[in-house]
Amino acid sequence: MLSYAVNLFLFSSGRLSLNKAAVLGSGTEYADPLPQAFVLTAIVIGFAMTAFVVILAIRGRADLGNDHVDGELSDERKKGKV
Repeated sequence: MLSYAVNLFLFSSGRLSLNKAAVLGSGTEYADPLPQAFVLTAIVIGFAMTAFVVILAIRGRADLGNDHVDGELSDERKKGKV
């Protein structure tokens, strides 16, 4: 939710401009493309971080044999069976 709020804030900071050229055109006034670029970049980075965390969790599960993150070893790992 927080990332969506930040994206909305970045997008709204560019001030919506109607009937203006995006970058090039015959008009003298142009719309600011920077907020849209920031939002697109934030979406891509958010997706990449989500994928990284999922892969990290899968790797941790595969290496440790469980998904405990409290720092305590299970009874089987303490005895050296796993």
